[in-house]
Amino acid sequence: MQEVKAPMAGTIFSVDVKVGDSVTKGQVVVILESMKMEIPLEAEVDGTIAAINGQEGDFVNEEDVVVTIQS
Repeated sequence: MQEVKAPMAGTIFSVDVKVGDSVTKGQVVVILESMKMEIPLEAEVDGTIAAINGQEGDFVNEEDVVVTIQS
């Protein structure tokens, strides 16, 4: 399992995947908004989305797990 973590505190701007979707390494899975910047969070492995821990508008802290990928 690979965990996609928030690199900094911010708000989930968009979730570009849903549970069960197949993703490839480098694919953007979530866009985080922090300090008026949009930060794309990418899958680091090929796999299937196992869990999404938030939705658009939710606040996350640094190092919070946003998406879990089953490889």
